[in-house]
Amino acid sequence: MSQSSITPYATTCCIVGGGPAGLMLGYLLARAGIDVMVLEKHADFLRDFRGDTIHPSTLEIMHQLDLLEELLALPHQRAETLHAEIAGRDITLADFTHLPTRCKFIAFMPQWEFLNFLAEKAAAFPEFTLIKSAQVHQLLYDRGQVCGVLAETPEGPVRVRCQLVIGTDGRNSVVREQAALSSRCFGSPRDVLWMKIAKKPGDPAWSMGHTGPKQNFIMIDRGEYWQCGYSIDKGRFEAIQQDGLEKFLLQIAAVAPFQDHRLQEILSWDQVKLLSIRIDRLDQWAKPGVLCIGDAAHAMSPIGGVGVNLAIQDAVATANLVIPPLRSQCLQLKHLLRVQRRRSFPTKATQFLQIKMSQRRPKKRRGGGRSSLMARVGNSRWLPRLFGRIIGLGFRRETPKHLAD
Repeated sequence: MSQSSITPYATTCCIVGGGPAGLMLGYLLARAGIDVMVLEKHADFLRDFRGDTIHPSTLEIMHQLDLLEELLALPHQRAETLHAEIAGRDITLADFTHLPTRCKFIAFMPQWEFLNFLAEKAAAFPEFTLIKSAQVHQLLYDRGQVCGVLAETPEGPVRVRCQLVIGTDGRNSVVREQAALSSRCFGSPRDVLWMKIAKKPGDPAWSMGHTGPKQNFIMIDRGEYWQCGYSIDKGRFEAIQQDGLEKFLLQIAAVAPFQDHRLQEILSWDQVKLLSIRIDRLDQWAKPGVLCIGDAAHAMSPIGGVGVNLAIQDAVATANLVIPPLRSQCLQLKHLLRVQRRRSFPTKATQFLQIKMSQRRPKKRRGGGRSSLMARVGNSRWLPRLFGRIIGLGFRRETPKHLAD
């Protein structure tokens, strides 16, 4: 490839990945007057079975940015509580109605709607550039420091030079691989199979939380359909496929609150999507000139649906900490490591809880009673509020700064 065939760009910050963290960070930097370019590898944001929950902590940030009213004008569903069925009994797992926030609920909204909204708001600032269908494949270095990226686009290769590269490109991050950032994997004993079931009159009024007798089935209200998740042992999907689709649907029918015939709309394995769950965390989130946040720094389990909202909090903390040194052109590694120090505790605490909740427990105590945390939650008034606070707000909330500077 000749250098003359590469289209050159220059910006202050290059964000790799146009997901929730990348677009929120891009919006905040552009609003603060920082030139920023977001490179998204896909041509659009349309993906099924992505994190479609917007938690109270994120809604509070949108309120602080004066964007909440417009966001909630988009089609969405609301859940003030999360429920589960334990031994045939419906219990409240998490209660958000007592949170000290403007929105005391989780909003369920297709992630592409949320991303399109953020991209549209960011595009109002001349400092913001979004390039889609841009697949980053290499970091650029100058005297041992990252100074940009090389990417492929339908129009040809591009070179972006910048003060800072930020990887928000998910759990299979090219940025963290190229930067040789080491990580620790904490595993997960479960995977999730996602599928869609059309809604019908008389279906349950609640969402995100039905767990059948085996505690392995959830439903999320998507308006016209249910997004259903079936938890399986890690690595079992191939064996389940070999047993046949009919047998699999019988297993679903045994735990789903639907009549069996409702599952007949699932005609092939193409309608069943595997989410391979992995919990991991980078040892160090940054090197000179490059930083990873969100799933690129810490892959989460879908338990509690907190991954997107943790990524949004990462983005806000990153903007708060890097805007001053980017403005003064004095960015150093120490500034990037402050992001990790700021976000390390909520990341570790959340992953600790997810690991504990995913571990198998004995079904019986010596006295014959259930040894289930969820069963204890059902008998408590304050535990649902506690879990509502942990799920809804997380362990450390972030507030956007530098908005009017």
